Amino acid sequence: MTRIRMVFPWLLALCAACTPALNWREIQPEGSDVFVMFPCKPERYARKLPLAGEAVEMRMSSCVVDGVTYALAYAGVSEPGKVEAALGELRDAAGRNLGGAIRETGNATVPGMTPNGFARRVSVAGSGARGEPLQEQAVFFAKGLRVYQASVVGAKVNGEAADTFIAGLRFAS
Repeated sequence: MTRIRMVFPWLLALCAACTPALNWREIQPEGSDVFVMFPCKPERYARKLPLAGEAVEMRMSSCVVDGVTYALAYAGVSEPGKVEAALGELRDAAGRNLGGAIRETGNATVPGMTPNGFARRVSVAGSGARGEPLQEQAVFFAKGLRVYQASVVGAKVNGEAADTFIAGLRFAS
């Protein structure tokens, strides 16, 4: 009986992150060397934008479940000295996009990533274009000359689902 009492809370926590609406699957987005666990089938997008003083193609895979967007965006920069600037710009843009303050919640720890002092996990509370309250949990990291942003954005972000999404990031060995 004691063993059941020890396991039951763990099973409840696991089930909260695996609700029927969340159908987790591992994806390796085209053109990337990272694997990510998405809770739904992602769509792919690409666009040119300025990052770290150069025009880059930013690619994104994202999907929406119950009004919450799960996304992985990535782009390559031309030289090692631009990686930190790119990570900083992506992090700052997360705060600007929601008009909220960025709160760092820890270092980014993605298996296989290139160690970098700008690799961080953050949360942002702000609002959307129509003034509705939004929350974001995001992680910014790099592998070589490629920078990444994985984020979960919605009116109410389930912390366990965001943790599952972010913990599911890894690089091919």
